[in-house]
Amino acid sequence: MTSGNVRAMSLADDLALAHRMADIADSLSMARFRAADLVVETKPDLSPVSEADRAVELALRELIAARRPDDSVLGEEYGNDGAADRQWILDPIDGTKNYVRGVPVWATLIALLDKGEITVGVVSSPPLARRWWASAGNGAFVREPGSHQPRRLQVSAVRSLADASVSISDQVGWADRGATAGLRALLSDTWRQRGYGDFWSHMLVAEGAVDIAAEPHLESYDMAALVPIVQEAGGRITAFSGEPAVWGGCAVTTNGVLHDDVLDLLKE
Repeated sequence: MTSGNVRAMSLADDLALAHRMADIADSLSMARFRAADLVVETKPDLSPVSEADRAVELALRELIAARRPDDSVLGEEYGNDGAADRQWILDPIDGTKNYVRGVPVWATLIALLDKGEITVGVVSSPPLARRWWASAGNGAFVREPGSHQPRRLQVSAVRSLADASVSISDQVGWADRGATAGLRALLSDTWRQRGYGDFWSHMLVAEGAVDIAAEPHLESYDMAALVPIVQEAGGRITAFSGEPAVWGGCAVTTNGVLHDDVLDLLKE
């Protein structure tokens, strides 16, 4: 068996495990969504965390410990537990503010970082009945309502900012990034502007429904799962500086064709 075949088999196994994690997360998070007795606390950074966030991350960590005991884990709620070459990066509920208010736009984000490369990404949003995924070199896909087969993702072919649709989460954090003027230019220079928010903006870029998505403040667990999905769909995702997004603290996602134009607007 060639090294390429071994890698493909390993990726398939890792992706299957990520899907299993997503199934567990979906079950736990949906069971507590809109529950009248949901326990919500405020973290030191003033962001909310629910009992569901913690329960999901603990369950995924348990499965990783059982199935991949040599791998490390970085998660939003319980931090980093090691420095192995292979690391699972988890956001148990991306969009917790939506979750605790009953807004059905949130997802679990699961990624695998292997020797510096994000090789697997799964974004699972049970309230939207959608799941997006990708593994390195094998394309990106979405499972959505009304279809028995996954749909392969492909970014748009829009070539001009004047024709582009852009999505941001909100206007918080742009001044801290030194990109307030860039945001104004981005919104004024594009055809359509919406605030789909969080993971969804970036997944819509991967689907070709939106051309640009940008957020000025993100942690690695907010972005890691997005990277292979966007890239395998033919797009680009970087920090505003153009450096890799995962450790850059911010992210801009595009169809690739528009990326340099957007970076020019968002220079820090």
